[in-house]
Amino acid sequence: MEENQSWKRNILVAGVVIGALSGLTAAYLYVKKTEELSERPRLTSGEGVKIGLGLVGLLKMITDLGNK
Repeated sequence: MEENQSWKRNILVAGVVIGALSGLTAAYLYVKKTEELSERPRLTSGEGVKIGLGLVGLLKMITDLGNK
């Protein structure tokens, strides 16, 4: 029974690590870009919607991997 659960734990841990690293990278790139422009970062509601829809699309692609 422990073998049956270990693959789930491994996938969850990998997801946490990948999510944290990709989030950190995204924040770093955003900060660097705003430093180049020498202005305070502003996220409009339209940009927020674009980011949200992009994340939903990414999550859909990931869940579709399990259907193969």
